[in-house]
Amino acid sequence: MANATLTISSKNYSSWSLRGWLLTKFSGLPFEEVLMPADDPGARAELLLLSPSILVPCLFHDGIKVWDTLAIAEYLNEVCPDAGLLPKERAERAHCRAICGEMHSGFAALRSALPMNLKAHFPGFKVWARAQTDIERIVTIWHQCLAQYGGPYLFGERTCADAMFAPVVTRFVTYDVKLDADIVAYGERILAMPEMRRWIADAQQEAEEIDELDVEF
Repeated sequence: MANATLTISSKNYSSWSLRGWLLTKFSGLPFEEVLMPADDPGARAELLLLSPSILVPCLFHDGIKVWDTLAIAEYLNEVCPDAGLLPKERAERAHCRAICGEMHSGFAALRSALPMNLKAHFPGFKVWARAQTDIERIVTIWHQCLAQYGGPYLFGERTCADAMFAPVVTRFVTYDVKLDADIVAYGERILAMPEMRRWIADAQQEAEEIDELDVEF
């Protein structure tokens, strides 16, 4: 039996839950999922961007409670140092932490204009100008990392950076964002990971829907 639990909310809508779940999967730490229903006031506020994500994801391990996705990433890197959540070289670790931090605290326009919704698809979606600026910055980050570290993931092997940006990959698909071939290939690589396939399959089975996140803008 796993000695760790990870509390998450909707697999269809919660980008932060996906990040925390992928980080824990990448670490190799056995854990059990605790699903917070989408109608829970705290979970709903998080999904609708009405409050900071303070309840989910939340990792409980060996009597230690860790919330906030970056804190979970750093904790798992300490507990499972051989998992490679952060690169081995100091300069690469610094770079990885920097772009993870940028994802964690930035791209507000993208979050609000293109909320994660794995069951939806909006062909020809009109992206707002501010959100387009966020998209261009993310694409620049991915191009730089793939060129500098040689792929197939952002820092060669899978790291916390790929977990942090995985929900963005799903947003690009949901909202039919036009991207160049290298970025499309990276996105397909992320979506092909067994962990992502499992998460998306579970999301497709979710019965709960949030009307505010299912509207075609």
